[in-house]
Amino acid sequence: YLVSENFNLEEYKGFALDVSSYRDIRDLYLISDLLVTDYSSVFFDYINLKRPIVFFVYDLPLYRDAIRGFYLNFQEEAPGYLVETKEELIFKLKDILQKPTLDSNYDTYYNLFCKLEDGEASKRVIKRIFGWWYKGD
Repeated sequence: YLVSENFNLEEYKGFALDVSSYRDIRDLYLISDLLVTDYSSVFFDYINLKRPIVFFVYDLPLYRDAIRGFYLNFQEEAPGYLVETKEELIFKLKDILQKPTLDSNYDTYYNLFCKLEDGEASKRVIKRIFGWWYKGD
């Protein structure tokens, strides 16, 4: 959404949709087959779906060395596939759509950030806080 005004998708009408003004990105996660992002933290939310992630990092050296840097060794540890050109992006998207696979780092991130998101979190909180009288499952 931060740069959406810089895109003109008119020539891709019927193929590409501008959803940058959609009110809740979580709905978009649910209807997607994969995530294409740059360095956005949206990948932390998306990991929970166990669907492929592609990082389009066309400016990686500039971003890493001059703009912002990373909190992790992004090139070695990112939980998805890194591509640097439009051609690589298209190739990787076709490849994933034909046979969906997760990057080898995916499980590490999933276990680190999503292992407690199993649909039972509220129950664990209730048991922890009210355990002395709570008798439910």
